[in-house]
Amino acid sequence: MAHATETTGTETTRRDFLMLATGAAGIVGAGAVLVPLISQLAPDAETVAAGAPIELDLAPIAEGQAIKLFWRGKLIFVRHRTKKEIDEARAVNLASLPDPQADKDRVKEGHEQFLVVYGNCTHLGCVPLGNAPGDPKGDFDGWFCPCHGSHYDSSGRIRKGPAPLNLPVPPYAFNADTKIKIG
Repeated sequence: MAHATETTGTETTRRDFLMLATGAAGIVGAGAVLVPLISQLAPDAETVAAGAPIELDLAPIAEGQAIKLFWRGKLIFVRHRTKKEIDEARAVNLASLPDPQADKDRVKEGHEQFLVVYGNCTHLGCVPLGNAPGDPKGDFDGWFCPCHGSHYDSSGRIRKGPAPLNLPVPPYAFNADTKIKIG
């Protein structure tokens, strides 16, 4: 007489293995479907690159100091200008500038001491010097591009060299006396 094999609760059977394997395959399959679906819901690279506005506290920037930061992947210079730099920028004869623009049109009224400009030379996109202590500031106490010799004044206006345009001013606004929002 053949006798049946009995199993106890602790032994695994072929059926238990198949149930586990089927469950694992189901989880992997669900993940294979859900991961692309969820990643599709995320914003695309172009939207992420557009960047959100950033806020900056200007209080730590000492008079005469400039800082660099990035917004939308572009370099931004923020400079706390001295009274001497502001007076020099205002005294310039606009007719003598390659890209005439008054200093008052490049800063926010009531906050003339803070200048915010894009930080790439308008000639070939190099990064001008003039932010760090000891950097050459060019002939006009602003920025100097050593690559091709463009000189910018303390208002970011081109004064000498091959650059055709002033350093552009990004969109920004003051939220408080020492806080700005770029973008």
